[in-house]
Amino acid sequence: MGAIEDAEVGRDLRQPLLRAGVWYTMQGRASRHPGLPGSAKIHRDGGSVSVLLCMLTVALGSVQFGFACGYSSPTEEDIMSDLGLSLSQYSIFGSLVNVGGMIGAITSGHMAEYIGRKGSLMIAAVPNVVGWMAISFAKDTSFLYMGRLLGGFGVGVISYAVPVYIAEISPENMRGTLGSVNQLSITFGTLLAYLFGLFLNWRILAILGSLPCAILIPGLFFIPESPRWLAKMGLTEEFEASLQVLRGSDTDITFEVNEIKRSVESTSKRTAIKFADLKTKGYWFPLMVGIGLLMLRQLSGINGVFFYSTTIFESAGISSSDVATVGLGAIQVLATGVATFLPDKAGRRLLLIVSSSAMTLSLLFVAVAFYMESSASEDSKLYSIMGILSVVGLVAFVISFSLGMGSIPWLIMSEILPANIKGLSGSLATLANWTTTWVITVTANLLLDWSAGGTFTIYAVVAAFTFVFVILFVPETKGRTLEEIQSSF
Repeated sequence: MGAIEDAEVGRDLRQPLLRAGVWYTMQGRASRHPGLPGSAKIHRDGGSVSVLLCMLTVALGSVQFGFACGYSSPTEEDIMSDLGLSLSQYSIFGSLVNVGGMIGAITSGHMAEYIGRKGSLMIAAVPNVVGWMAISFAKDTSFLYMGRLLGGFGVGVISYAVPVYIAEISPENMRGTLGSVNQLSITFGTLLAYLFGLFLNWRILAILGSLPCAILIPGLFFIPESPRWLAKMGLTEEFEASLQVLRGSDTDITFEVNEIKRSVESTSKRTAIKFADLKTKGYWFPLMVGIGLLMLRQLSGINGVFFYSTTIFESAGISSSDVATVGLGAIQVLATGVATFLPDKAGRRLLLIVSSSAMTLSLLFVAVAFYMESSASEDSKLYSIMGILSVVGLVAFVISFSLGMGSIPWLIMSEILPANIKGLSGSLATLANWTTTWVITVTANLLLDWSAGGTFTIYAVVAAFTFVFVILFVPETKGRTLEEIQSSF
């Protein structure tokens, strides 16, 4: 039997949580039977429009991700005052999003494999909404902590499911651009939290934070499941219908259908993968690249910069530190927006090389500025100049990060992991990301108290190592199908 038929055996265990929507199933049938009554042709660009709408729908989860990361920065004083929290209690509140993210990461890969990409996003969205409501109505730390933990779990799942879904629905010539929208949405969500946090009460801000996932939940019923996942599960009719509407009803999908089927058949012949099997190069190499990029992305200190940007700007002598933080967030959104169109033109690998090298130089610049500032008196002209230069260096760092290291590690992770180990390896990669995020969040403030210049020197060394890592190990995936990429290891 073929692989699609063989997969029927597992259908009692692996089923989509959200079944196919009527609108795209009927369109898929209409495209294969144009003589059927009521069959309507989509415009030739309909496929691109369908992919774009699907991508924008799931990107709401990424907006939620960014909002959760940015929420604790502008609300610290108000929450501590209203609920009588100590600094250590609030620090626990801030860090619980990372703890929840790690829990979500552990379950994300297998969840996405067993109930589908859409199903896992639904499982992630509901706790997010409940979590924000718990924070909004919290009277003490119990509801506050529970809400933050639930939200963290949700974004942990979202951080894996969204880039994988986008990669699997996108045509190869659009995959880089559409995949980069994931990071753009995260930065946009963070900016919204910073911006609205300037003038909204923390309880109202929490309600606002629930809106992206509250919209995502009904939206998931109107978009198709990943055709590659449907093929893997043996749901042949839904697989072809999903792919047809994603490519446009008057597009011939025969070649892509056959390619996906061949890929499914080749992976279905392999036995179940265990941890011991990861020593095979075809498995450990893409996993090493995916995990390495995600960990180095965080260890370069980007979250430390944003989580403690107010402290950093105060150290640089900037009086309106909250406004400066919003400005830095806006710069990141703009830079990420510009970079969205580059992966399919310049290539992933080149952008990572440019990004990591520019990050190294800008972080060294910031480190030198802080070293020189610490040796000058606060009322001297040198102190003021070095403060300004350190901010210039931070802006350069954020722009450099946004050009490549911001979005491309998630994109490459979703492209290179072999289909038959995507659940296990995806969970490991996402867990590595959230673990390093937690490490940076916990250590950044302590390091800044020790030495601002020393902190950015450490981050610069990591960025330099990232440059070497990309040169030695990261392959180019531009212009190749997922099946071609995964069969090359």
